[in-house]
Amino acid sequence: MKQFTAFVKKEFHHILRDRRTLLFMFGLPVVQILLFGFALSNEIKNASIAVLDHSKDEATQLLISRMDASRYFTVVKNISSDAQIDDIFRKGEAKLVVVFPPNFREELLHTNAVQVQLVADATDTNTATTISNYASAIIRDYQDELLNNQQLPYTIKVETRMLYNPQLKSAYNFVPGVMAMIMMLLSALMTSVAIVREKEMGTMEILLVSPMKPLLVVLTKAIPYLVLSFVNVIIILVLSVFVLEMPINGSLILLLLECLLFILTSFSLGLLISSATNSQQIAMFISLVGLMLPTIIFSGFLFPIENMPIPLQVISNIIPAKWFYIIVKSVMIKGLGIAVIWKETLILLGMTVFLMGISTARFKVRLE
Repeated sequence: MKQFTAFVKKEFHHILRDRRTLLFMFGLPVVQILLFGFALSNEIKNASIAVLDHSKDEATQLLISRMDASRYFTVVKNISSDAQIDDIFRKGEAKLVVVFPPNFREELLHTNAVQVQLVADATDTNTATTISNYASAIIRDYQDELLNNQQLPYTIKVETRMLYNPQLKSAYNFVPGVMAMIMMLLSALMTSVAIVREKEMGTMEILLVSPMKPLLVVLTKAIPYLVLSFVNVIIILVLSVFVLEMPINGSLILLLLECLLFILTSFSLGLLISSATNSQQIAMFISLVGLMLPTIIFSGFLFPIENMPIPLQVISNIIPAKWFYIIVKSVMIKGLGIAVIWKETLILLGMTVFLMGISTARFKVRLE
């Protein structure tokens, strides 16, 4: 046991002396969390809009003021004819044009019906749909005020409630996915590269002739990265709560245990990569391309898995990040417990045992 502890301490000292490794391990998570939390947001704010007001009455001016005052829109231009709409979109001056018909207020008061046209630049379909919905919501709020809560016959009112994320913050979606991506990359990449580096330098054979068993030697190389990865989890959670204002509605202990399980899953993948390669470049390429891309595509935090073809949905089931993403959202955001996420936990545990078994078998074969 003393030898095992001494080997682990030696590896810790080696990592702590390598500033580039420390920068990669602790700088990357901070940058990615802040980048995905603030810069890469699917929320639309301060979208540029233009207004074509044929009526120019009190009602249209009030609606224009409300749109401009909201955090979603900025009125950048008032135009005078329909012919200018296409020119505005060609120049990229606005993403939406709101067209009010003549006699807007009079039509609304006398006929109780008037049409507002929303013309959006649909080259970006998601943005066009989102800002059109925002504008429609502002117009509907004004309509409700005019009704003054009057009960009209056969009126259907739709009440929408956004559970768990009423402000629709994109961080609630990105943070669990970024956690999965960071832990997968760091645990698997750093573990595989650390072991393969010893092979390239020819020092692995020296370590293997020590009194310890070969597999324990490998574990001493990986344990420091497990510890540092867990420290990264704490850093990510602190940034998420205090910087991105995300709650931890469930059990913090359960969340940390699930993160530790996923780190072990990633660690077993790193061992598998190291047992199959003898080059740091190849190990790094496999870790980056073979693990990062599936994590981004099939975890569900950027692209809905339900929208994918059936074969791709089946493939997503073998991606550990998918199950961890579900676990983090369930515990951190929904406040659920182990009674709900036991299936996903068992799947990750089974993957860890399976991958660890294959890695151990391949490692023994390569030693022979």
